[in-house]
Amino acid sequence: MKQLGIVAFLLFAPLAAAQSPDPEAATTSTAKQAVVAQHWMAVSANPHASRAAAEMLEAGGSAADAAIAAQLVLNLVEPQSSGLGGGAFVLTWSKKNGELRSYDGREMAPAASTPEDFLGPDGKPVGFFAAIEHGRAVAVPGLPRLLETLHRAHGKLPWARLFEPAIKLAENGFEVSPRLATLLSQGQRYFDTTPDMRAVFYHGNGTPLQVGETFKNPAFAKTLRDIARNGVDAFYKGDISHQLLAKLQQAAAAAPTPIPVRMQASDLAAYQTKQREPVCGPYRVFRVCSVGMPSSGGVTVLESLGMLEKFDLPSMKPSDPKPWHLLAEAQRRAFADRERYLADSDFVQVPVAGLLDRAYLAARAAAIDPAHVAAQRVPAGEPPGAPPARAPDRSLERPGTSHLTIVDQDGLLVAMTTSIETAFGSRLIVGGFLLNNHMTDFSLAPTGADGAPVANRIEPGKRPRSSMMPTIVFDANRMPVLALGSPGGSAIPGYVLKSLVARLDWKMDLQSALDLPHLLNRNGPTELENSELQPALAAMGHQTRVSPQSSGLHAIAFENGTLVGAADKRREGLAIGR
Repeated sequence: MKQLGIVAFLLFAPLAAAQSPDPEAATTSTAKQAVVAQHWMAVSANPHASRAAAEMLEAGGSAADAAIAAQLVLNLVEPQSSGLGGGAFVLTWSKKNGELRSYDGREMAPAASTPEDFLGPDGKPVGFFAAIEHGRAVAVPGLPRLLETLHRAHGKLPWARLFEPAIKLAENGFEVSPRLATLLSQGQRYFDTTPDMRAVFYHGNGTPLQVGETFKNPAFAKTLRDIARNGVDAFYKGDISHQLLAKLQQAAAAAPTPIPVRMQASDLAAYQTKQREPVCGPYRVFRVCSVGMPSSGGVTVLESLGMLEKFDLPSMKPSDPKPWHLLAEAQRRAFADRERYLADSDFVQVPVAGLLDRAYLAARAAAIDPAHVAAQRVPAGEPPGAPPARAPDRSLERPGTSHLTIVDQDGLLVAMTTSIETAFGSRLIVGGFLLNNHMTDFSLAPTGADGAPVANRIEPGKRPRSSMMPTIVFDANRMPVLALGSPGGSAIPGYVLKSLVARLDWKMDLQSALDLPHLLNRNGPTELENSELQPALAAMGHQTRVSPQSSGLHAIAFENGTLVGAADKRREGLAIGR
């Protein structure tokens, strides 16, 4: 049953006990209900963050003000997922002028970076966990400058006001949630070489913080006060930047063999947010928009939708394996193109128009057998405007990310996906916040086996490929009907695609659309969240794998003049509206 008013639905339930090589795979499965409101709505991954957003909206702030306040609180209460040491993508839409904007706050490779930075003595890429050791995976953070950009473009409240909820929580403390406690417990083995992080999140006897314990972070409160008072130059040019660079030097010095520190003060001082052209495409009677390069998520989902449009999904039922087979096959082909073509378009030619060309997608769809898998791995297509031969990059981002969706009473809509990459990022902590490991979102190998360059190879000043994709769907009158996004690394396109099909084709209510079990295909095995469809899909030729899916979909739907907010049951999210 839906409810009206300022409503909060989140009960911390015991987390799944399944272990995973990546601790961010811990999930919750708490039953939730959608929230209905008339004036504004805020949905984020943690109740404290949603309440901070609501506080800003109640004070007359904009959705951008609310998003900034929520993000700062998320940095504190779910430090494993996002924060000042990372980056984000933001999509905004204004009811006043109908303008859609895309902001790129993705991290950046330092100027001294080289394509060979993650090759071992044998010339082969080092392993993932070796790559994030000793600070070598930290890219220049983009989030602080992005928050400043958002405030200057869309803010109403004073800058310092937005920091108050996070400062108060950092100084007075908050109760450790089940998710944070579980991730700290599961990740203990990863933190043996990061004593400064253990000193913050673990007891003196080595045990991690427990559920319900009060956790304070005075170092983070100090960082926030500095940025609130002096602006983000305090981060990029002031004392915080000095601490960050010193931490990287310290981490490099602890390496068994010398590791050069790539990031310099000039890299931090030079970082700028970029306003990019949104990427949009039709799907039946709708128009779906997301952020463009260096995020691959929007193009990947738009390609998938362009292929699925050739099939009558609305007449099929979610209990039928046929539409799920089609979703898997469309994703398989979109990911094949992602592997070869998608990267930072400031550095490589990315044929976005060709990949979304209607004739090209019709040809890709025609190759899908509605009843059987043709191949477990398909090659990339040849879209119009395709660049010379490139080697595929099959590396997949880890799921250490968060998402929030907010709309204010003036109709400003903000969808933000934010990340420090894998859970707890680089495991290095500065000023109470964790540093990212987003350099590992580049291809660790600069060339393929045939010597062809990889589009997503490391280059100085380049931004690593991402799958983050804050998304807004518009109707035929160019009015929003849905805004959403999710964490999940390279699984994000699959999470968003499933939710779009459930909502737009199957007309499911918003909460049910988010909660519907996931199916992913990243040009390989078909990954299922539960085993119900496994026999039927296996009969169609799918190699299947069943595993928990750590999505965190947070969405707002626009229904007949009302706002409907919903948070993914798999995480600790909360929708609040008035």
